[in-house]
Amino acid sequence: MASEGAAPEYSVPALDKALDILELLADQAGGLSQAAIADAVGRSVGQIFRVLQTLETRGYLYRDSASGLYFFSIMAFELANRHDPVRGLRQAALAPMRRLSDEVQQSCNLGMLEAGRILILAQVESPASFGFRVRVGAAFPVESTATGAVLLAFAAPRDREALLAEVDDAALLARVARVAKQGFERMADSLQPGITDIVFPVIGASGSAVAALTVPYVATTFSGARAQLVEDRARAAAAEISLALGSRVV
Repeated sequence: MASEGAAPEYSVPALDKALDILELLADQAGGLSQAAIADAVGRSVGQIFRVLQTLETRGYLYRDSASGLYFFSIMAFELANRHDPVRGLRQAALAPMRRLSDEVQQSCNLGMLEAGRILILAQVESPASFGFRVRVGAAFPVESTATGAVLLAFAAPRDREALLAEVDDAALLARVARVAKQGFERMADSLQPGITDIVFPVIGASGSAVAALTVPYVATTFSGARAQLVEDRARAAAAEISLALGSRVV
């Protein structure tokens, strides 16, 4: 019997395996094979097979059918949305984002790093008759997006090193260094022709980026604001959100 005041030492093997796997994959920029997962958590493939099946069925992991690799899913994002920190981030961001969108007549979105991808947390559509919309919950690659470059440049050192360790790309490393120096990114969108992404970090109380504010700027003869004005307003909106989150680095 445990002594009075001491926590009882109970073991639930299946739960231990599941948590080991989730914590492992949450730290990965890419996916892992069943064998690699088993090796990393110190178990045999047979010992984790049913746990992986259950986690996949429940939506906590997803398995790429082509490669067979397992990835951390957005289920964590969905659960986190019920939790105060993410809910607080959205609440702090939405009013400045709406003002930004009204001022520049462009849409804007808020993205964060999640399981080695960019996950869109919030979106405010352009009040103009045209604009570029990004779906909340959509996921994008880190390495080929302006938002990804900003989040890498201003991430906590441990997170940045872990993500960059998975990428053998000298151009990306140089780009991240450049973004860190200039404080933001402005570049043609790699996925959508005609869009220029203007991205600023949202800095949390820890001094690292917790999110990135992106304006996918649509430059047409009908645009109500020039790119330089959009850049200035986006910088101010990101700083406002950062201050609301308790940042001292803006």
